[in-house]
Amino acid sequence: MAYGQTPAEELKEKRRKCRPNTPLWMITYADMVTLLLTFFILLLSMASMDPVKFTKASSSIRDALGLHSDPVHIDFTIPVLPSPPITRFSPVQQQTTRKIYEEVRSQIDSLRLSDDIGLLNKNGESIILRVNDSVLFKPGKATISPSSNSMLRTIAEIINPLPMNLRIEGHTDDTSVSPGNFNNWDLSVARSVSVLRFFAQGNLLPLDRMASVGYGKKRPAVPNKDEASRALNRRVDFVLQLNTTGSRQDMAPRSPVVPL
Repeated sequence: MAYGQTPAEELKEKRRKCRPNTPLWMITYADMVTLLLTFFILLLSMASMDPVKFTKASSSIRDALGLHSDPVHIDFTIPVLPSPPITRFSPVQQQTTRKIYEEVRSQIDSLRLSDDIGLLNKNGESIILRVNDSVLFKPGKATISPSSNSMLRTIAEIINPLPMNLRIEGHTDDTSVSPGNFNNWDLSVARSVSVLRFFAQGNLLPLDRMASVGYGKKRPAVPNKDEASRALNRRVDFVLQLNTTGSRQDMAPRSPVVPL
């Protein structure tokens, strides 16, 4: 205690000498800056969110702060992702066709029919069993030779359990059949229908799984240069394609009505 000072004066002197290290306004300023930093971090965290949700959050903050105003209109668009291209034959179908092709190839080899029946896998989409016309028909005729009945039954037995539809295609070369109204196209159609009728009337394959078509000389397998190439073009193709709509029960043999 200084000489001559009262206790009250001494206490006042101590308060004057012991000033605070930080001004009081700095504490308030620091709190405000911290709140502003938190607020802008919150806005930044919502910057990549959906515009509708952002608008709702902004309105909620304004209402909490007592700043009532008309809602802000924000234009936004809903992104539309392009759909993948639709293809008729998917990779799964192609793999299934390839597997069936290998099974049919194994059956043909085991039955020793590879000399009479050619087998093709066209673009991974269809399987073609190709038979030369001399095996099934006499030259210029559309009536099935009795000697080929056994082979046609074998072909039907191979095709029947497969989940595939059959299109029977008749083909000829560019040589005229005979004078008159009966031409190459007529012969190819008549031969394909004869095979279809044989399968249907013998209950070997259901009629709703089959179709017949004739192309005449319009779709040669090889150019018609000589007799050997023309012999290759005179053929019947059994074109198999996956049946994607029917079930196993739908492919069971039925009693079709075929015109005689």
